[in-house]
Order: sequence, then C-alpha cells, then structure tokens
Amino acid sequence: MITYVNDALWGYVLIGALVACGLWFTWKTKGVQFRMIGEMFRLLTDSATKGIQDLEDEGKGHKHISSFQAFAVSVATRVGTGNLAGVATAIAVGGPGAVFWMWIIALMGSATAFVESTLGQLFKQRHEESFIGGPAYYIEKGLHCKWMAYLFAILLTVTFGLSYNSIQSNTICGAMQEAFGWNPLVVGIVLSVLALAIVFGGIHRIANVSAVLVPIMAIGYFVLVLVIIIINFGLIPQVLKVIVTHAFGLEQGVGGALGATIMNGVKRGLFSNEAGEGSAPNVAATATVSHPVKQGLIQALGVFTDTLLVCSCTAFVILISGLYDVPELNGIALTQAALGKEIGHAGPIFIAVAILLFAFSSIIGNYYYGEANIRFMTKNKLVLTVYRVFAGGVVVMFGALASLELVWSLGDLCMALLTACNLIAIVVLGKYVFLLLEDYKQQKRKGVKEPVFHRRQLPAIEKDLECWD
Repeated sequence: MITYVNDALWGYVLIGALVACGLWFTWKTKGVQFRMIGEMFRLLTDSATKGIQDLEDEGKGHKHISSFQAFAVSVATRVGTGNLAGVATAIAVGGPGAVFWMWIIALMGSATAFVESTLGQLFKQRHEESFIGGPAYYIEKGLHCKWMAYLFAILLTVTFGLSYNSIQSNTICGAMQEAFGWNPLVVGIVLSVLALAIVFGGIHRIANVSAVLVPIMAIGYFVLVLVIIIINFGLIPQVLKVIVTHAFGLEQGVGGALGATIMNGVKRGLFSNEAGEGSAPNVAATATVSHPVKQGLIQALGVFTDTLLVCSCTAFVILISGLYDVPELNGIALTQAALGKEIGHAGPIFIAVAILLFAFSSIIGNYYYGEANIRFMTKNKLVLTVYRVFAGGVVVMFGALASLELVWSLGDLCMALLTACNLIAIVVLGKYVFLLLEDYKQQKRKGVKEPVFHRRQLPAIEKDLECWD
C-alpha cells in the first residue's frame, strides 16, 4: 500500500510530465529525433576521428573534451545497471508490457534530451580543465533563479554521485556473488579503490576511460545478444506479441495491473536513459563544438543507443528464455539466469563481467555529474575532496552491502525530485533551443557543412552567455 500511494502521489505525475514534455518538444522541433538522425551519426563519427589539434584550434588553447568523449561519458552513465538489472526488474514487477513503455519513453525522451543538452552547451562556462555547465548553470543564467539552481545542484549531486552510485555498486556485487560466489565486502573494497583512483584524476581521465570502456562493453554485449536472437529468430513474433498485449493490459497474466506495467516501464526507462533528468547536459557542456545544436543532436542519439538498443537486447533475452514469470528471480539474477539458459554456464559469468564494465563506467560518469555541480556551488577544494571520497568510496561500499530494494527505492525518489526541477527549467528555456535549431538548419540549407553560432544571434540573453564569442 505504501508503494502504491507513493506511486500515485509522484509516479503518475512524473509520467504525465515526461510524456507531455516529450510530445511538446517533439512537436516544436518537428521531430528532430527522427528527421535528423543521419546528422546525429555524421556528427558522432566526425567527432570520433577529429584530431586534438583541431580541437585546440577551435578552443584557442584550452584543454578539450571532444563531442565523442562527451557522448561516451553520458552513455557510460546511461548504459549500466538500468540496462541489465533495471530492465529485468521492470519485467519481473510490471510484466513484459513494461518494455513497450520503455520504448515509448525513449522515443519521446530523445527530443527532451536534445533540448536539455543544447541548453547545457548554450549556457556553458569556461573552466581551467575544460568547459563546464549543466542545468544548474542554465537555471541561474537563463531563468535568473539562483535558489532553484542551487536546489538542482544539490539534488543532482545526491542523486547521481551518491544514490545512483550505490545502485551500480549493489548490482556489481550481486552479479559477482551470483557468478563467482565472491564476498560483496571484498568486491566493494576493490571497486572503491578503483573508483577513487579514477575520480581523483578529473574529467579528462574519466573521459578517456569512458571512451575505451563504452564501445567495448556495448558492442560485445550487443553481438552476443544478436547471436541469441538469430538462433531463436522464430520466437521473435511471439515475444513482440507478448510485449504489446501486456503493454495495454490485454493479457495481464504477469506483473499485476496495467498501472504497474506502465509505472515500471517508465521508471526503469527513465533511470536507464536519463532523458529529462538533467544529467546529460552536465557532460554535454564540456564538449568543444562550433554550434550548441551539434552536441544536442549527439546526446539525443545516446537515448536511442541506451533504450532501443541495449535495453531491448536484455528484454529479448529474458523473454526468449521464458523465465520472466519465475517469482524468485529479479534484478540482475533474472538477467543472468536468462542468459545462462541460452548459452550455458558461461551466461552468468558473461553478465557478471558485462555488468562490471557497464556499472563501473556508470560510477565514474555519475561521479562527474556531481563534481560539475559541486564546482557550481563552491570553489572550496576541500568540499570537492570530501565529495570524491564519498562518491567513489563510502557510497560504493554502502551499495555493496545494502539491500537491492533499499538502493532502488532511494534512487527512484531522488530521480523524481531531480526530474521535476529540470523539466520546469527546460520548458521555460526551450524557446532558445528552437531558435538555435532553426539557425542550424538554415546554415545547413545554405551549404554550410559545419554551422557556427555566435552569442549575438540571441540578443535577449547575449549578456548571460559567457562563451560563444
């Protein structure tokens, strides 16, 4: 009853707000997430091959984060426990139909991700290591609401740097215990040491690690699941039928009522792709680009990568296995059991290694989101050091030893508060993104391959933009 009341109070309101924002931004951008997907891939591949010298020329001597590196860090936080454990939890609790609502959230959320990440670029500021920015910055400079900016910074630091990192650690330890019988305390200590070694290296070390881990983990996992799907190709029509019929309550044999199906699909989908939470803009702002829309497009592609690709892979394996209605299986254990049924004893081991890469990259990416907002609130290096110790050490250990239900409940509550704060900001400031998108498309129509933005093009807020000289 308590869970149901909480869902009724904030869960359905959150769903309504996300859906409304996704539809609004899709309409105002004329379906940017569909019409410009080719440009998204072009920008991503160009930034992946761009030389350091090119970035230095663009940024006039500052240290730089490329668009691809920023994309990799944001995907590192998206592609984690939400894709393996979160999807399994959604199916176990909400039934197979939850997968459908995860897809819907991704399709609409991609437009929301485009808007918030473009704003992150627009209002970014110069920093000694790279550019820095995010919702706290565009709330303060765009909305001129300092108290709300600080509220967001606090909520994001708690949500990602602390709450979400405990979820990642909890899932890694659960997977390792299931596959190898390793003690969660020992695994937690090792994770803490590794995380602390990386987070004390700053955004450049985080970006470099993510740029290596993300492609390896995503491609390896996708290839394995693709093989399983091909082997069981005859079952795919039945899997799709099960997803759709459960999505609309037409066959509620598993997972309870339609409300539970939608709720779990949306919550787990949001936790996974983060669209609307205000997380991705923090790293989107660090990239060196010639026009804010460029990074907005690249970050929008991250939502597709996360939910429509990686989450769907996990869902298909679980549904093909037929183990989704086994009561004692939930979370990462369900994913491991499903893969184990398809490829034998190597399944749980593979998932354990995959979740180690997925979730560990999320830990260091989540940490950076908190760092960006700590830097917004204070320049005191002692505060940043204390945060690093907590985010990389204390919280990782807490997650290793806490229960699955506790860490996920804390994550859901923090996610709701954070998302509500960010959605208010991007709805009000979205008008600037629509102008930027139109400017970008006009330059493309004139044959300009790499559109350029100058802050005088937005005279209403020119004085609030530190960059874009």
